[in-house]
Amino acid sequence: MPITGVHTILYTAQAEALREVLRDVFGWSHIDVHDGWLIFALPPAELGVHPAESPHHELSFMCDDIAETMAELQAKGIEFEGPPTSAGFGVLATMVLPGDVKVMLYQPRHPTAF
Repeated sequence: MPITGVHTILYTAQAEALREVLRDVFGWSHIDVHDGWLIFALPPAELGVHPAESPHHELSFMCDDIAETMAELQAKGIEFEGPPTSAGFGVLATMVLPGDVKVMLYQPRHPTAF
């Protein structure tokens, strides 16, 4: 019984606006399962497991050049919570997507699994 994929969900009061960003700004391919309800194909992914005091999960988007990616996204209307910062695992910034959905964008310093 192999796991065949991962389905990720972003919840927001501005679902239509967020779908438009993922479709038109990020350029992700998608299918319309019914009446404009879009399901997006994601880029390659990896999963890390980290120690923590309480269980939780997070979603991060990776890029090869954070300065270039941020500039391109900002030119298309995406907002960020400040400039990129350095962390041990990479350089990161927080995107603010429609409906106040916050997602980390980072340029990894670690080898990737894909």
